[in-house]
Amino acid sequence: MRLRLGFIVIMLVILSGCAAPAADGRIRVVATTGPIGDIVQALAGERVALRTMLGPGIDPHTYVATESDLFALQEARLILYNGLHLEAGLSRVFTAINRSGRIPAIAVAEAVPEALLLRWEEGDKVYDPHVWHDPQRWRYAVEAVRDALIAVDPAGSAIYRQRSEQYLAELQALDAELRALAGQIPPERRILVTAHDAFQYFGQAYGLRVEAVQGISTASEASAADIRALTELVVANRIPAIFVETSVSPRTIEAVQSAARAAGHEVRVGGELYSDSLGDPDGPAGTYAGMMRHNMQTIVAALAPAGSD
Repeated sequence: MRLRLGFIVIMLVILSGCAAPAADGRIRVVATTGPIGDIVQALAGERVALRTMLGPGIDPHTYVATESDLFALQEARLILYNGLHLEAGLSRVFTAINRSGRIPAIAVAEAVPEALLLRWEEGDKVYDPHVWHDPQRWRYAVEAVRDALIAVDPAGSAIYRQRSEQYLAELQALDAELRALAGQIPPERRILVTAHDAFQYFGQAYGLRVEAVQGISTASEASAADIRALTELVVANRIPAIFVETSVSPRTIEAVQSAARAAGHEVRVGGELYSDSLGDPDGPAGTYAGMMRHNMQTIVAALAPAGSD
């Protein structure tokens, strides 16, 4: 009922409303996820009034727009979302907005070249949407945000271009830093076990085999067979640590931990990873770079032998 009501509301505002600047004259921009919002903030700063819909700990796979979200979308001059079916509960809203032609709604992850996307073999969902977990792929989203901002605010073109070059350079440096950290994990320990399958791009970028209890979308429930299979992998490989996620219930990882213990192997929870959202804005994982750094440092601390550097 909530989704149907929201869809009706957004259709009404799309047909009747018009984008309005903020009270101070800034351009209203809506970003769905924290990683996208981080790009906008870095490139646009005070030129825009930014609203990021999905805050810390919120799961984008199952999120349904609130009434305040819908009115923020109606007032926006630019909407930026991930796409690739990440925001499944919002897909009809973005389809309606794009069909109206009134507000540009850009799926920034869909700017990544198809050859660099990983397949998602579930029905009509073609590609894994978690591309931000590889900074080299995420650079295409940065360029998509830059071009979208220039299109709605040509006067800021020089600023957006200069700041995007700086952001891209920071991504390059971040990638090198993460690669060096990953090098501390010996080959036999390079198995990353998480609650849901959000880290395949991360694993490919940094040489980790990634296994998860749930699939790419948290909307798919983990079965007893899934937990049993993952437990067998953990026990067989003597994996020292597995990981929970900030936006996913820890119960499936705890079930694997309990089943492994019953099979005679003690595996600890190595920490909490940010899979689908950033951390608290005032915390160390409140930016894209901070989130990526936290994830890698947490993984290395749990999987690398004590005393490695």
